[in-house]
Amino acid sequence: MEQPNKASLTGQVAVITGAGRGIGAAIAAKIAGLGAAVVLCGRTRGPLAATAEVISKAGGRAQAFECDVTDRRSVEALAAHVDQTLGRIDILVNNAGVGGFGGPLHQLAPQSWDQVLNTNLRGVYYCIRAFAPMMIGARAGHIINISSLAGKNALPNGAAYAASKWGLNGLSYSVAEELRVHNIRVSVVCPGSVDTELSPHAGKDKAKMLQPEDVAHTVAMLVTQAPQSFVSEILLRPTQKP
Repeated sequence: MEQPNKASLTGQVAVITGAGRGIGAAIAAKIAGLGAAVVLCGRTRGPLAATAEVISKAGGRAQAFECDVTDRRSVEALAAHVDQTLGRIDILVNNAGVGGFGGPLHQLAPQSWDQVLNTNLRGVYYCIRAFAPMMIGARAGHIINISSLAGKNALPNGAAYAASKWGLNGLSYSVAEELRVHNIRVSVVCPGSVDTELSPHAGKDKAKMLQPEDVAHTVAMLVTQAPQSFVSEILLRPTQKP
């Protein structure tokens, strides 16, 4: 399998979870703009179809596939679809996530804990479990996990979210060591506050916050990097503190 050059991902296939809006949609548009065929994954078809239409109008290739990353069978169905229809996967971006900023941990409902951890951490496990064998067979691939600076710092009133992202970071570093022998590069991106619907970001100046396109640019840098090296972690901050 050919490695991409800095200008093109033509002939490659990318799977992006949580691609209906926000960071996922921006990543999908960026990767499609570099020539890859993108598979847009999410729980609701409407936003996925809208993202696919935007990409198509810009001359890119995109298809929508409903998938709930918290459901192992749903993820396995996605992997089977990609294998049968496209025959390969070169880039997996684990972006699907939910917030959890409802107050102190001791007041958090168990079902809210489950929702955050199952989406932000278990879902990544399911996706890697489903797609890594395809990459191993091809002896090439990129896995990009979208984490957060909350996986590096304390986050009062968001302990479940922080726990999921600290866990995702540890998972990413460990899987990177497991898969590098197969010529698969695993990276984790930890943005600061991004202007999306994920959380209210009370008191922050939106004009100074990171934009979804900033994260998309970072992912594009990772997947077009020269083949002899990889960046295991990126901490992404806005130039001015919002």
